[in-house]
Amino acid sequence: MALMSLKDTFYISHGSPTLAIDDSIEIRKVLKSWNRIFPQKPSAILVISGHWDTAVPSVNVVQRNETIYDFYGFPKPMYQLKYPAPGAPELARRVKELLQKSGFGRVDEDKRRGLDHGAWVPLLLMYPEADIPVCQLSVQSDKDGTHHYNMGKALTPLKDEGVLIIGSGSAVHNLRELRVHSGNTAVPWALEFDNWLKRALLEGRYEDVNNWDKKAPHAKKAHPWPDHFYPLHVAIGAAGGNPKAKVIHSNIELGSLSYASFQFTEVSDSCSA
Repeated sequence: MALMSLKDTFYISHGSPTLAIDDSIEIRKVLKSWNRIFPQKPSAILVISGHWDTAVPSVNVVQRNETIYDFYGFPKPMYQLKYPAPGAPELARRVKELLQKSGFGRVDEDKRRGLDHGAWVPLLLMYPEADIPVCQLSVQSDKDGTHHYNMGKALTPLKDEGVLIIGSGSAVHNLRELRVHSGNTAVPWALEFDNWLKRALLEGRYEDVNNWDKKAPHAKKAHPWPDHFYPLHVAIGAAGGNPKAKVIHSNIELGSLSYASFQFTEVSDSCSA
């Protein structure tokens, strides 16, 4: 059977782990109606999560994904949720092959790791049946945006193999600056960074986004540690060429936690000329 070719990659701002159970988090409605945004059923899913940060690119090579509860002090029901998606060992090794062909010399295989909450929480809402094989790829927070963009470029062929590529992080992520009692009122610096990012993506200024730490306002305050931002760069690169960006959701909670999420659609040379 021929594999379905996909045109889109995504970056999802997953925000708080309680996204899994809290109906007041706005993006939850978007993820629960995912088939309206992306009706195709992928052959497998590759998630680049801000919660797996390693020295070199790493993939999890498992037959069945365990649910990792990599958060502390949350409501008890959070620790009772499970997302037992099949592993995707063939995809993991294909990711490794593509990265190494593109000059990423060392790519590690982790044969024990399951899915962290950056992967399973959004997938629980998007694909609740947990019947699609899932593989994770790590970020390297000591590298830069271009490194992760190039990782994504190396993985572009996966779309033609029916693989849905999702970066999962947060468009603004500084946990020390959260304001519990601010409701949905955004603090100015977070709003300024968030708006800069949306404009840059919608205008196709991907080089500026790759160099976000020099180009964006309040860059280091928005991302004092870039682990939750780099999945975006992988998603952009993996879309191929000069993709068209679309905002699929945008809001800020707790003063500075951005849920801005994006779709990147491959544009053929004939369309972009």
